[in-house]
Amino acid sequence: MTALDQLRPLIGMKRACQALAVPRATWYRRRRRVSLPTAPRSDRRSSRALSESEQSAVLSCLHEERFQDCSPAQVYAALLDEGQFHCSIRTMYRLIEAGGESRERRDQLAHPPYQKPELLATHANQLWSWDNTKLRGPVKWTAYHLYVILDVFSRYVVGWMIAYRESAELAKRLIEHTCLKQNIAPGQLTVHADRGSPMKSKPVALLLADLGVVKTHSRPHVSDDNPYSESQFRTLKYRPGFPDRFGSIEDARRFCQSFFTWYNHQHHHSGLGLMTPAMIHHGQPSKILADRQVVLNAAYAAHPERFVRKPPKPPELPAQVWINKPCSEEKTP
Repeated sequence: MTALDQLRPLIGMKRACQALAVPRATWYRRRRRVSLPTAPRSDRRSSRALSESEQSAVLSCLHEERFQDCSPAQVYAALLDEGQFHCSIRTMYRLIEAGGESRERRDQLAHPPYQKPELLATHANQLWSWDNTKLRGPVKWTAYHLYVILDVFSRYVVGWMIAYRESAELAKRLIEHTCLKQNIAPGQLTVHADRGSPMKSKPVALLLADLGVVKTHSRPHVSDDNPYSESQFRTLKYRPGFPDRFGSIEDARRFCQSFFTWYNHQHHHSGLGLMTPAMIHHGQPSKILADRQVVLNAAYAAHPERFVRKPPKPPELPAQVWINKPCSEEKTP
């Protein structure tokens, strides 16, 4: 017995609730719950629910051969037209869902499995990456298309072009001219690109086949499969002096001419041991490393106390460059 039950006969229900700061509605509700026997939840059943025989009748209608390709809404309407009513459309859905019969029956689009490209370059003109980007024109909704072909091993821009539009024929001409300029032999080169329309076009594919060049593509919507071209575009657009808009296509070409000259011959690339792409592409790293080592040896001889751990060495050059390095290669020391 609670304190409220003890006080109620002495001072009354209202005063007892006030003294104990208990709302009277709360006490009446709790008392009603205790006084009424409650059936287990598993035994509760709504008075509106269909009986087992009625459920079987509904399922029999849904399983009829004439309704095998119809939704519950279609079955419901057809039965109404015949003067029959069993249950609501939602109840029909609940019954077939309980039996595991509700699913999408139409053919679903199945995307083919795309294999992750794993490409290796150990010297120049072995693996190229190409892509295009937009350079904004003088007014809103105008843009010029910049095509760039990049040697993955040396990061050297072997070919580029600016055009008014994105075109497979223009891309074909650029690739053909660049291969001739670099003296590419059949079976020597792999060209990697994303899945843009010029990249997957028939003219480009036929040209590469005629030249004996292997072509590969990134997976759909995976920009990391073409990282070197994306990184080079970032360097271009974050370059000091890159305009918000170009006044004409001639302005864009002049800017890119200056930029690619700087990028190939003056930009000391952090991924190339702080050498320029032209040094790596034209096979000059050995001499440059030896010259740098001479300078560092002289600095060490003059002030050995400034080099605490060991004599200085120039930054190392990568022996190989990967697009999506395999896990087994990553674990190799």
